[in-house]
Amino acid sequence: MAWQRRNAPVALLGAALLAAAVLLLALGSSYTFFQDTWAFLLDRQGNSARDFLIPHNEHIVVIPVAIEKALVGIFGMTTAAPERVAMAAVLLTAGALMFVYVRRRVGPWVALMAALLLLFLGSTWPVLLWPFEIGFAGSVMAGIAMLLLLERDDRRGDAWACLLLTISIGFGSVGLSFIAAAFVDFLQKRERRGWRRAYVFAVPALLYLAWYAGWGHTAEHHLTLHNILMSPQYLLDGFASSIDSLAGLSNIPVTAPGQPEWGRPLLVALVALVIYGQYRRPGFSPAFWRSSAVAVSYWLLAAFNYIPGREAASTRYVYAGAAFVLLMGADLLRGVRFGRRALWIGAGLTLLALGPNLAQMKDGANWLKEQSVLTRADTAALEISRRTVPPAFTLSPDIAGTGSLAIVDAGQYFEAVDAHGSPAYSPQELAGALPVARHWADIVLARALPITTSTHPAAALAGDSSRCVTVPGGTGADIPEEQLEPGLTKIWLAPGPEAHLALRRFTTAEFPVDLGSVPGGSVTLLRIPRDTASQPWFLRLEAPQRARFCG
Repeated sequence: MAWQRRNAPVALLGAALLAAAVLLLALGSSYTFFQDTWAFLLDRQGNSARDFLIPHNEHIVVIPVAIEKALVGIFGMTTAAPERVAMAAVLLTAGALMFVYVRRRVGPWVALMAALLLLFLGSTWPVLLWPFEIGFAGSVMAGIAMLLLLERDDRRGDAWACLLLTISIGFGSVGLSFIAAAFVDFLQKRERRGWRRAYVFAVPALLYLAWYAGWGHTAEHHLTLHNILMSPQYLLDGFASSIDSLAGLSNIPVTAPGQPEWGRPLLVALVALVIYGQYRRPGFSPAFWRSSAVAVSYWLLAAFNYIPGREAASTRYVYAGAAFVLLMGADLLRGVRFGRRALWIGAGLTLLALGPNLAQMKDGANWLKEQSVLTRADTAALEISRRTVPPAFTLSPDIAGTGSLAIVDAGQYFEAVDAHGSPAYSPQELAGALPVARHWADIVLARALPITTSTHPAAALAGDSSRCVTVPGGTGADIPEEQLEPGLTKIWLAPGPEAHLALRRFTTAEFPVDLGSVPGGSVTLLRIPRDTASQPWFLRLEAPQRARFCG
């Protein structure tokens, strides 16, 4: 029984890791590649130094690019499941390392609570569910491992810490904050262990500077005097947002910015508790200054590079901030042993926080699922129109129905598909997809083929009556529609009011392709290029007078 009680937290951690893995993979089972991932897939198709080392926005992304290339090279582009498995592995490792870090300070039960909060931090759903954010999660994972290795306080630990710090930097710029922690550790131990171990932080820092001199300086940066002056407020909002999320009180919408309304008073309360704790038992552990260096430098660097959309409460940024708050909290409580009642209270608060976080994770998962549906439909439309679509054609938001494909152009997309396979729906799958998918696929097709019209006076172009079909006029609910074949169709409209033309193909209950209005007594030439799908187009003509369709 004593052995079971002693190892119960580890067993429960194992169950939590398994549950987190199942949850992450189940929620993302229908996902395909999303948003910035396309920059890796399309803009870095070679294997030159440039493909690995050019910055993404202003970030170093060497390891994420290498992982994406390896997975696509092995498994192709027909599925995004491998990248989700890789992301889940990183997140689970980060949660396990958090358990180890906290257990060394305040015992296994509190460590289990910290790991649960990080593993199921659903208010930071983009990091948990979007594999592109492996840069954030990987930097945090390797950074926590680095902090644990520094605690060995020996040469072997230092060597491994240097390697892990380099890996943290290779995942993303969050690793710069762990360089700050390693520097603080060096200063704390310099008199006892000398200058020789400065390489632990110096080597990763020099590698980052070399990258910056060669490639990183080409990225757009946003360091301004205004950002520097506003950085203290950003720093406080960062801590407040992290606490807000950990407490399960974040109410930031899935697709809109928000504020840490509960986090600010909670931050004030926690600062007051720290001050009171210092009054009762003065002094901070050396590890607290290391974890504080990570957290403070992280939020300050984010503040210096702020632009709209990068608020401190942004769900992408809060994951790392929440992990750093947990590290700081463990270091503040180092050596404290909690009684059974306190542990039960902590367990209850943890469970209360997990509920809202899981709900937010589900909301984020639903949104990403819709984005995946749109991605598969819009890229299917690209492939159907491949014969005629211009290489420079881009899936801009007004065409694709989503901003997540704005960096996808036809030329690069087809290069990647030819090399690695297609993630898109087949025409048959598209025909059975959700209505929103078919709606935007029709619009993409009309623009990509492209479908064109030109209108002329009726006398200028006479239709061949032997190949024409006359339809009566109709308005309101009684509007005629005509099936069209690829090629040129002449639409002769009798004199009278102007008519409105619209097309559909994969949709059934609407006509999403608006061709505009044409005057009465005119002939409109409608050109539909031939493509690779067998589904016909249907034209709706809304006008009270009769019309004639000449194929």
